[in-house]
Amino acid sequence: MKSKMPFPLSKEKSFYESLNDWIGDTLYDDLTEKGFECRDEQIFMAFQIEQALKEKQVLFAEAGVGTGKTIAYLLPAIAYARYTGRPALISCADETLIDQLVKEDGDIKKVGEALDLDIDVRLAKARDQYLCLKRLEETGDTSAEEYIEWIEDSLPEFVHGNASLQSISPYGERSDFPDLSDEQWKTVNFHPIQQCAACDVRNRCGQTIHRNHYREAVEIIICSHDFYMEHIWTKESRKRQGQLPLLPEVSMIVFDEGHLLEYSAQRALTYEVQNSTLLNLLERIMVDGIREHTLQLMERLIDTHEAFFTMLDAFSEATDNERKALEKTEELLEIGKEAVRLSTELLEEFVFEGELFIIPEYDLKMVEEYLDQYIYSMGLFTSQNDAVDWLEDRKGEATLVIMPRLVTDILKEKLFSSKTPIVFSSATLSVGKDFSYLADGLGIENFISFSVDSPFDYDEVMKVYAADVTAGEKAERALELLADGEQTLILFKSEKSMNRFKEQVPAGWQDRIAFEGDRELSSLVRDFQQKQVPVLCSYHLWEGLDIPQDALTRVIIYDLPLPPSDPLFDAKRKHAEDPYREVDVPFMLLRLRQGAGRLIRTSEDSGTIHLFLEENDQKIKAEIEGIFPVDIQTIK
Repeated sequence: MKSKMPFPLSKEKSFYESLNDWIGDTLYDDLTEKGFECRDEQIFMAFQIEQALKEKQVLFAEAGVGTGKTIAYLLPAIAYARYTGRPALISCADETLIDQLVKEDGDIKKVGEALDLDIDVRLAKARDQYLCLKRLEETGDTSAEEYIEWIEDSLPEFVHGNASLQSISPYGERSDFPDLSDEQWKTVNFHPIQQCAACDVRNRCGQTIHRNHYREAVEIIICSHDFYMEHIWTKESRKRQGQLPLLPEVSMIVFDEGHLLEYSAQRALTYEVQNSTLLNLLERIMVDGIREHTLQLMERLIDTHEAFFTMLDAFSEATDNERKALEKTEELLEIGKEAVRLSTELLEEFVFEGELFIIPEYDLKMVEEYLDQYIYSMGLFTSQNDAVDWLEDRKGEATLVIMPRLVTDILKEKLFSSKTPIVFSSATLSVGKDFSYLADGLGIENFISFSVDSPFDYDEVMKVYAADVTAGEKAERALELLADGEQTLILFKSEKSMNRFKEQVPAGWQDRIAFEGDRELSSLVRDFQQKQVPVLCSYHLWEGLDIPQDALTRVIIYDLPLPPSDPLFDAKRKHAEDPYREVDVPFMLLRLRQGAGRLIRTSEDSGTIHLFLEENDQKIKAEIEGIFPVDIQTIK
C-alpha cells in the first residue's frame, strides 16, 4: 500500500517537477527553520539525484564531508518510493554503518521529526547477523560457557513455545547482544551449512521473522553491500527452488560509500571449503543402520579431503596478511579431483539412504547441500579457470577460498543493465575528479557524475602531522600521543596490524582503549561517542563513522591503507599495465581520504590527524599530500 505523498501532485506538473519544487522548499526553508544548516552543496546533490531518477541513470555523487549526503538522497528516495509504490533501497558499506544510519540521533530520525513524516525504515541484515536457534542448541550441548545460558534466557517466550505465535516480534540480531565478543557470536549465529528450509523451528527463528518484516516495506529498506550482492547472485536460483529472493523489488538504489561495492561483489561470489566442516558433517550422519557401501565412501572421502588439505598447507606461501598464496601442482589438482569424484558418488548413494529414513532428515539435507557446494567449489579450484584462490588460517581453521578475479561482466548483466535509478554516494568516488577507476571495476559504461567539495574551512579547524617512524616505533609513538586522554580514533590497515599494537599496550591501559572485536562494534562506537572510553582502535571504520564535536578530536593513521601483497590484489596487478598507478595508489588514496574524513563531521568540529609514515611510504608522500585540504606538517 502506498504511503501519502509528502507533496501534492497535479496534472499541471509532472512528478519530477513537483519533486524538484519540494526538494528546494524543504532544504532552503522547512529544514532551515527547524535548525538545519542550509548547504548549497547538499541542495545541488539532491537536485542531481532528482535528475538521475527522471533519466533512470547511474549517478556518481561525490560530495565532500559535511555536505549532508544522507539528507540529500533521503528526500528523493522517500518521495520516489511513495510515488512508485515500491521501497527505495539504501545499501551501506557494512552492518555497523547500518546501525549508524538509523541511530536515535541520526539524520533519518531528525528529518522525520522535522517534516512530520512517518518514515517506514526496515533493516535487512546479512544472515550471519542473526542468531541461529539450531546452532545455539548445539553449542549449548557441548559447551558450559555462561554466555550460552544468558542468550537462552534473553529469548522471547514464543521462541520456547510458551506464547502464541500471534505475539511474535523481530529478535536475535547481532546488535541485540552487544556484550558478546565476535568469537562468541560466531558459535551461535547463522552459518551457511544450516538448512533453513528443513528446520523444525523456522517459524520461530529471528532471521525468518526479520525477513518477513522487511519484505513488507513500502518506503525504505537498508542493507549492507555484502547482503545486496548476495541477493543479486542468488536471486534466480532461489526462484528456481521456489523461494523468495532475499530482497523485494525496489524502485531505486543508493550505494552509500559506493566505492566499496566491487569488493562486496567479489566476496558474495566467493566459495569456501573448510578443513574440518566436511568431517564434522559426515560424522553427524554416521548412524547405526547406514549401508556399508555408503559408510566406506564417507571414510574414503574424509581421508582424501584431509590429504588434500595437508598438501594445500605444504604448497602454500605466507603473504602480508592472512591470505596464503598457493602453488597448484599436478599432484594437488589430482587429489582435489578425486575428492570431487567421491563426493559425487556419495550424493548418489544418499538418494537410497533417504528412502530408508535411517539418517535424520534435517542432517541428511544439510550434508547433501554442503556436498553440492563442495563439489562446485572444488571443481572451480581444480579446473583451469580465471578464479583467484588462496588459503587462510582462521583461528586455527584452514580455509580454501576461491574468488572470481573480475565481477565486471556479471554486474553489468544482473545490475547495471536494468532501468533502476542507482546512486553512488561517497566523499571518495574519483581519483582527481576521474571516475573511471570505479566505473571500470564495476562494468558501468554509461553514467552521470558530479563532484563538490566540503563546505568546511579546513585551514581553521584541522591540522595534519606526518611523523617518520620505523615499524618498531609506531606503538610507542601512539602511546605517547594517547597519554593526554584526548578522544582518539586509531585506524589500522588490517586486523593483524591492530593486534600487534594491542600486544604492546601496557596492562594498565586496557580499560582506556577499545579494540574492534572485543564486543559488538556498534556498542563500542556508542561507548566511545559517550566518552566512556577515550580511544577506539579499528581496521574497519575508515568509512561511515560519524562522531561529531569533541567526542572525536584526533585520528591516528597507524598504517597507510595500501592494498596487501596477496593473491587477490596480485591478480588485479597482473591485469594492469602499471600496477602501482592503476591498483595500489588509487585504492590507498580513496581509503586514506575516507579515514581522514572521520575527523571533521560538522561546522563545530576541530582536531588533528597524525600520519605514521615508514621509510617505504616516502615514495608516495607527494600523492598523500595531494588528498588533504591543508598542508601536512612534518614532525620528528
